[in-house]
Amino acid sequence: MRISQLSRRQHSRTTVFRARWAVTAFAAFTVLTALSGSPAYAQDPASVTHQMYLDMKLGKLNIHGDNAVVEALVLQRDIPIPYDYIATLMRTPNAFGKGPACVVCHSSNEQSKSYRGLDLSSCEGILHGATEEPARIIVKPGDPHQSPLAKRIRDNRMPLGVPFFAPVDSDSITAVKTWIDAGALDDETFTTKVLPLFSEPTAFGSDTACIDCHKSFRDPPSFNEVNLTSHEAIMKGAFSKTRKKQGLEGLPIVVPSNADASPLYQRLTMNRMPPGIDPGAPLDHPNILLLMRWIEQGASCK
Repeated sequence: MRISQLSRRQHSRTTVFRARWAVTAFAAFTVLTALSGSPAYAQDPASVTHQMYLDMKLGKLNIHGDNAVVEALVLQRDIPIPYDYIATLMRTPNAFGKGPACVVCHSSNEQSKSYRGLDLSSCEGILHGATEEPARIIVKPGDPHQSPLAKRIRDNRMPLGVPFFAPVDSDSITAVKTWIDAGALDDETFTTKVLPLFSEPTAFGSDTACIDCHKSFRDPPSFNEVNLTSHEAIMKGAFSKTRKKQGLEGLPIVVPSNADASPLYQRLTMNRMPPGIDPGAPLDHPNILLLMRWIEQGASCK
């Protein structure tokens, strides 16, 4: 599938998604406005309801745009996310986008019964992570952006549109892994065997070359300001231009000598979940945001 087709599909789905949440946000705002006249609603300064009422009166309640209700009523207020809600998500089809419930494939630490020996049917199972080698923790309490669970339900495998069952050990992917594990040097191996792959449309199982979307430090046209046109550019990482203005270096996409920890290799090999989800599905689905907030709050089992 061409990148233009995927972009049009994503734009169409995003438009529908925004429209649905705009209606929900308007309805919520109407209810809150009606409640604001209630004396009990405005009397307890310790309650989140009272604080919401004050914010609404002062024009601080932001209910517009994508995920407006979740953003305004939960995320902006740091409402504790109970594990009970996370458990519901794991058992609900289409919770993070169109696809089966997570526990259909991941309900046990026994490798003969569950993919990767991963149990998402309990809080203890989620925190224990995948037991099949290489065993891996999937949640890092306090850090959702470094938690593989959050990454797997947000990040599309690259190049965009690559089939779910495309091999993850092809010659091209193996070449990238070998180069990173050997130190990610700017040497002849990189120049002759790795760098050309990013310009080859069919190198990684798609018909889109990596540099079609990652060829400069400006976004747009390069997503996340990732530039794959040279060794120097690759090692600058993601968002290097934006972060430079803040006195920071770019976010690394290559960890020398450790391909498994390198986002570049991860994005070439890890499929987005649930299986078969449309790559144009929103990355900031409300349930994804709530799962990430639960992790950020410490991934409590309470």
